[in-house]
Amino acid sequence: MGIGRLCKLFGKTRHAFYDHLWTKQKISIRDDIILQEVISIRKQLPRLGTRKLFHLLKPTLQSHNIKIGRDYLFDLLSEYKLMIRQRKRKAITTDSKHWMKKYCNLIKDITITKPEQVWVSDITYIRLTNYWGYLSLITDAFSRKIIGYCFRNDLQAEGCVEALRMALNNRIYDHPIIHHSDRGSQYCSHQYVHLLNQHNIKISMTDNGDPYENALAERVNGIIKTEFNLHQTHLGFDQTYNLVKHSIKAYNELRPHGSCDYLTPDQAHLQFETLPKRWKNYNKYYF
Repeated sequence: MGIGRLCKLFGKTRHAFYDHLWTKQKISIRDDIILQEVISIRKQLPRLGTRKLFHLLKPTLQSHNIKIGRDYLFDLLSEYKLMIRQRKRKAITTDSKHWMKKYCNLIKDITITKPEQVWVSDITYIRLTNYWGYLSLITDAFSRKIIGYCFRNDLQAEGCVEALRMALNNRIYDHPIIHHSDRGSQYCSHQYVHLLNQHNIKISMTDNGDPYENALAERVNGIIKTEFNLHQTHLGFDQTYNLVKHSIKAYNELRPHGSCDYLTPDQAHLQFETLPKRWKNYNKYYF
């Protein structure tokens, strides 16, 4: 049976049939362009969330005159099973039951207005072949830039000290800094506190080990591990260390932050003006 008879049977014209066919082809081509660009972006940022993907897709969409909303992108990624699943945290890296001096929380009511005003620090775990590796990170609270890190196979204070030395070497401003962390023994250790005091950096810690008071550091831990697939490497130490270096470089240089007006951390670190956030902030410790 020909197209004409089929159209007549269903009460449609040939023009309507071909118009419908052409529309489906255009949608298919449009979706292919979007999916190819998503896959290309995720080669560098493997677990980047859909909201940030939508921001990075805008130049491609504009160049192809494609107009879609964020909800359409969510639906498209769901259809092709490209949505990112969230993972649950497993290991504990903080030991706050020790005899060393603990410090007050200095950032409870602070307003972050510039880079290198507050640094936040934390330790997270990464699963290796037969044991755990531990990644110490220092992040700038304004720009979200990771300015110091160290990856080791133990939880000794030396890892945090090495990350702090890197952060100090990476400083580009000379105004006062507050260093904020949990009450872990590494951050209360003599060598860590001594290095902070040497550089006239004020020391701030969470009250009673409350993780919500170090939410930004926890968030960056999660981004580095889940969006860059470090949580599922199960590789040797040296291979994982190389992945850590690559991931932090990509995070600082390529990944846009909604809390920094979709600038990358490197870009935001050069700003000296308030950056509009892209969502309402319900956590007062999340800056």
